[in-house]
Order: sequence, then structure tokens, then C-alpha cells
Amino acid sequence: MLKRVHFPSSLLPYLLVAPQIAITLVFFIWPAAQAVYQSFLIEDAFGLSTEFVWLENFELLFEDDIYLATFGRTIFFSAAVAILSMSLALILAGFADRVVRGATAYRTLLIWPYAVAPVLAGALWVFMFNPTLGIFPYILDFVGVDWNHYLNGNQAMALVVFASAWKQIAYNFLFYLAAMQAIPRSVIEAAAIDGAGPIRRFKDFIFPLVSPTTFFLLVINAVYAFFDTFGIIHAVTQGGPANSTTILVYKVFNDGFVGLDLGGSAAQSVILMVLVIAMTVVQFRFVERRVQY
Repeated sequence: MLKRVHFPSSLLPYLLVAPQIAITLVFFIWPAAQAVYQSFLIEDAFGLSTEFVWLENFELLFEDDIYLATFGRTIFFSAAVAILSMSLALILAGFADRVVRGATAYRTLLIWPYAVAPVLAGALWVFMFNPTLGIFPYILDFVGVDWNHYLNGNQAMALVVFASAWKQIAYNFLFYLAAMQAIPRSVIEAAAIDGAGPIRRFKDFIFPLVSPTTFFLLVINAVYAFFDTFGIIHAVTQGGPANSTTILVYKVFNDGFVGLDLGGSAAQSVILMVLVIAMTVVQFRFVERRVQY
């Protein structure tokens, strides 16, 4: 006969999770609720008078051609950053996983850029690509490329994409390397004995086995590109020239803190929050089916 085990109720589990619940409520749930509430208001710059306008802020946004253009720009930017940073990190992890002399030093050097703050990462790229003082415009001039990201929107977008991807490579590299090192060596050795070359071993064995890590990083990199690249864009281009590098999160800041359109900025933040949640749900609903666990 089966006996049921009953554990006495205790306050300890609730006390252990209470700090995390408090942090979530104060720094995530409360600001999100405030943004939703403010999105239905029109406020003056000093918050002295407010008017409840229902969905008027949202209607004005979707009638604004500049805001609608920011959507496409944000999708392109986030896709470019995620693909570039994950691809380079996967290649670097594949090389670093090999048994070579000084491999630990190489891995440490590849991880270090993650410790650089986004604003500092942006400042580094600004100095390197400064049209007057930077080394790279001087090199590009020899191949006939006139570099000036302060005037050329395409060059400015390329610069913030490369700077944002460079900042995220170290994070992706760390997870890919850990995933590759968790693969049993017997699998790789068996493939090598069967005559599979390095490229085929990587394509047919290593990459499918790290697909759960790839899915996890896809979600993380999408969120990173939507939110955490604000500091890089602000340091490199400040959304210019002519809004060519203004993505959704930067427009929230620009309209709210510079233009002092508090209601419109709150509405933009709500749309951005819904967009990221929907994108994450779609990734888990459809992309995860292709993941091999």
C-alpha cells in the first residue's frame, strides 16, 4: 500500500523567493504598469496637468511615417546584430575548442570584451572610425571608400551594427564554447574515424548538438538588440544622421526625454514591450520545434 508523505508547511521557501519577487515588482511590474497608464495620458513637460485621452497617443504614432519607418529599421538592425554576433561567436568557439597551446589564454582574451560597458564600446568604435582622426577611415581611403558616418546614413547603420555585434560576441562565445565542450569526445572521434573532415564534423555533428544553445542565444540576442544597444547608439551616432540609426528604444528616449512627449513616449514603450513579448512567444512556439535536444 502506498504511503503519502506530508511535509510540514514552512515559511522558509517564501522568505527565500521574497527578495526576487520584490525586485521584480519594483523594477519590472511597477514601471510597466506605470508606462501602460501614462500611455493613455497627455501630460505637460512638468507633470502639472494631465488629460486622459484613451488611445489617441497610439493613433498618432501609427499615423506618423517616421515612427513606422523606425519599425523596419529596428527589425533590420536586430536581425543584423544577432546574425553577425552569433555567427562570429560560433566560428571563434569552434577554433577555441580545439586543443592547441595557449588555448586558455585565447579563450580569456575573447571573453574580455563582454566586460566593456556599452557606452565605452561605442566610444571605442567612434574613435576608430572618426573621419578625421580614426585609423579605419584612413585605411578605407586607400581602397577608394570615403568614410564619414556623420553624413552617410548607411555607413552609420553599419557602424552601430558592427559595434553592437562586437560587444555581444564574447557573451555568445562563452555559451557556444561551453556547449561544444559538453559534447562527448567519442562522438567527434567516431566521426573522424568514419572519414568526416573538420567542416563536415562541424556541420553534421557539432552544430546540431549545440542547437539548444543557439535557440537560447537567439532569444537573448534579439532582446539585446532591442534594448541593450541604446548606449552604443547614443555614444556612436545619437540616432543620426537624419534618424538613420534611430531604433525603437532610442526613439522612446528621444521623444520622452528630449522632446518631452511623455504620453507618446509611454505609448511607444508599451508597443515595444508587446513587440518583444510577441517575438519571444513566436520563437518559443515555432523556432523551438527545430531544436534538437
